[in-house]
Amino acid sequence: MTKPSRALFGLFLFLPLAAAQETHDHGVPEKLGKVSFPISCSPAVQDQFNRGVALLHSFAYSAANESFQQVAALDPKCAMAHWGSAMTYYRQLWDPPLIPRYIPTAQKEIETAQQIGTSSDRERQFIHALSLIYHDADKVPYATRALNYEQAMRALAAEYKNDVEIQVFYALALIANAPPTDKTHAKQKEALALLEPLYRSHPDHPGIPHYIIHACDNAELAQAGLPAARAYSQIAPSAPHALHMPSHIFTRLGMWDDSIASNLAARTAAQQQGDTPEELHAMDYLVYAYLQKDRCQDALQVIRQLQGMSQIDTADFKASYAATAIPIRYAVERGQWSDAAKIAPPANAPPHVAAIAFWARGLGLARTGKPELARADADRLHQIEMQLHNAGNDYWATQVGILAREVTAWSAQASGNPNEAATELRACADVEDAIEKLPVTPGPVIPAREQLGEMLLLQGHADLALQEFQESLHNAPGRLGALQGMARASELAARK
Repeated sequence: MTKPSRALFGLFLFLPLAAAQETHDHGVPEKLGKVSFPISCSPAVQDQFNRGVALLHSFAYSAANESFQQVAALDPKCAMAHWGSAMTYYRQLWDPPLIPRYIPTAQKEIETAQQIGTSSDRERQFIHALSLIYHDADKVPYATRALNYEQAMRALAAEYKNDVEIQVFYALALIANAPPTDKTHAKQKEALALLEPLYRSHPDHPGIPHYIIHACDNAELAQAGLPAARAYSQIAPSAPHALHMPSHIFTRLGMWDDSIASNLAARTAAQQQGDTPEELHAMDYLVYAYLQKDRCQDALQVIRQLQGMSQIDTADFKASYAATAIPIRYAVERGQWSDAAKIAPPANAPPHVAAIAFWARGLGLARTGKPELARADADRLHQIEMQLHNAGNDYWATQVGILAREVTAWSAQASGNPNEAATELRACADVEDAIEKLPVTPGPVIPAREQLGEMLLLQGHADLALQEFQESLHNAPGRLGALQGMARASELAARK
């Protein structure tokens, strides 16, 4: 593979993440699918309200909010217009699902909906359910409020079993509350039991295939999500997120050419609509897929384009994660350890974003014979782990803890302690395999079990390495590093 020059690598190794105003999707997509959400407001606003809901189902949040605001302007007595606006601030599958600076605005919208009131019991229950997300947001933990919302939507879904929108929004609540540690995927399967029959009867609804994809974004269910992945981009082709979402399934199945096509289209649409976070999200998945196809020059071209971008909001996890991960993937996936050892964490990024930079640098230092320096990055990762744990972010605390232990393992390997190194890295792999990823990432930069296979190869244990690579490929099909590792391990094992 072609190595970039040191000067060129410096362009993206320390990419600045300039703080800027949040840039979202501007303009209203023209092809959004078909949504019918009857409301008791003026008949003149029904189409506009449906449009807002369709945008909402494709996570075009700011455009959806504009649509609901237009409904409110045309019919000041329409309580559901304010429900819709408040709903655009509840981004259930994003990290975080509620952006703190928007909570007061959302609270005002839901309070306005309650004050206006409605003669429809169905609408009152929709409004009440969402109010549980925003009530006492500064006092009640988010997980408690999200569960309260899910339970309210469950009651609504039980009462209105034939109401498509109620069932779809309830399914989304189930998916959003699915524990990452539940490898049985019970809530995802419950959501699929609602969504799959609706998909057959409402094939043009944008939310149904979208949420099927999210429910199936795991190794167990990915194959079942492939038909929805094929369809969603055709249902709502003007929504950048609809163009990107199929790649979640393609990535799970190792369908790299399909993922590349999906994210090229999504990136173009997001760029045209000024949605920088969505553009970066597509670029991250694009680079991931390019690297699995060994298309390193194409990946490098994306990195050059990233270096020229501005207006990246460091407070936006989706944007910050992608902008940080992209150059790290390029260095670490290709084993360019000297380059990885020079990576610096981005300024003002969320701690769990900075963590992947400390991890990459720690691996680079350990793999270039500087284990003591690497251990300093492992210590910093443990500090971030505790910071996240104390903040109640247990998911990312666990993920950062894995990163810290990986650096410790490779430091032990570099220090001549192979048994300690393999034991530590195996423990990382077991923990990582037991937890699902979140939608914002394609997965770990390098799965811990793939790293374990590489370490066992270095230690001369080809048979053991082969087993780890095979298991890693079961969890993450088609990864180039695991495929190459398996080939090397098979060759070495055959010589014995």
